[in-house]
Amino acid sequence: MIPGIQEIEQWVRQLLEWLSQNLLSWPVILQLSFLLVLLPLSRYLGKKVRPLASEWKKRSKTPQFLKLILTNLVPIIPWVIFLLMLWITLGGLFQLEAPLKSRFLINTVASLTLAWVVINLTTSLITSRIVAKLVTLFIWSIAALNILGLLNFAEEILDAAALDIGGLRISVLMVVKGVISLAVLLWAAVAFSSLLERRVKAVPELTPSVQVLLGKLLKVTLIGLAIVIGLKTVGIDLSAFALFGGALGVGIGFGLQKVISNLVSGIILLMDKSIKPGDVIAVNDTYGWVKSFGARYASVITRDGIEHLIPNEEFITQRVENWSYSNSWVRVRVPIGVSYNSDPHRAIELCIEAAAENKRIMNDPKANCLLTGFGDNSVNLEVRIWIADPQNGIGNIKSALMLAIWDKFKEAGVEFPFPQRDLHIKGPIEVKTIPEQV
Repeated sequence: MIPGIQEIEQWVRQLLEWLSQNLLSWPVILQLSFLLVLLPLSRYLGKKVRPLASEWKKRSKTPQFLKLILTNLVPIIPWVIFLLMLWITLGGLFQLEAPLKSRFLINTVASLTLAWVVINLTTSLITSRIVAKLVTLFIWSIAALNILGLLNFAEEILDAAALDIGGLRISVLMVVKGVISLAVLLWAAVAFSSLLERRVKAVPELTPSVQVLLGKLLKVTLIGLAIVIGLKTVGIDLSAFALFGGALGVGIGFGLQKVISNLVSGIILLMDKSIKPGDVIAVNDTYGWVKSFGARYASVITRDGIEHLIPNEEFITQRVENWSYSNSWVRVRVPIGVSYNSDPHRAIELCIEAAAENKRIMNDPKANCLLTGFGDNSVNLEVRIWIADPQNGIGNIKSALMLAIWDKFKEAGVEFPFPQRDLHIKGPIEVKTIPEQV
């Protein structure tokens, strides 16, 4: 049904009346004017502050997670300043006990600005797109409820939906607050522990094993505190979980026996310093240097660049060769054979000269060359050298030494042996000649 002229006039009259009461009133005009002043002022201050934040981000001592925050904060610094100005204004209006109508527009703009700033910062730190979208939806929902004045009403509804479990009241509001608190606190604990771990690793007075041990203990302690504080902030009495936690601990102990064993083994290895980051080790069929220790495994990198993740328990239960336990010196044996027609004394001198010219081979103790036997085809020699950097490879130093010996032998005329075989013929050999036919 098409409305009549009188109905249209009545709608227009009601619209103008609403505009005059809500938008064209002096409190709204004053708030709008104030916002129009704050916006360019915040942009001007943002241009002054932005270079300082960029310079702070470029400093080498700035923690990595803080650099990441500054990277996403620098483009929105004017809006952050604008938000701070709005909060200061609202604080002043609250102190003056101004009516709601005198601060409604500023409060609405502040809520929207806060939601936009928080969404930009949090979503930039979240790698999962699904989680980022959920966080965005949650923050915009909070902002919308706050603007409409329904935030307290929504909290009451969520708090009313509750269950009583063994005298413990768990509501939907408590669960939501707990999840948010734990997420924020755990993120802060992990970030802060990573910062402290880097600080500990920068202390030269501490051994690598002590550095790793302190870093892991700090991380476990901070995460444990974050969980306890998160549960306390939502009003959960931890004593109510005593019996349940004991039974759960027993079940977890049986189910995660290997995980706990690896964790304890890692702590033992770090405490007794039998294996530490940087050591060159051989365990089972794996030879390489220890890159790092984790809560469950150790990272061992071979000379082929393959990274083996070996459970910590194997270092306790298996036989391990640590080539750099007391020191990093390693003796390398290089077998050499020379012909029986060559002078072995001269060959030994040339081998020692070749070893002395290599920079990786230690001068003290000096290289040595011994005659180890007379073989079927050659006089067997063995060059014994010491190196102090086994993590740089064993095969390559052998190859370099043998090439140097090859050059020395060629210059001095020392022959390398060839396989020799004696042919024994039993009985006479009959020889027949066939005359050529013409």
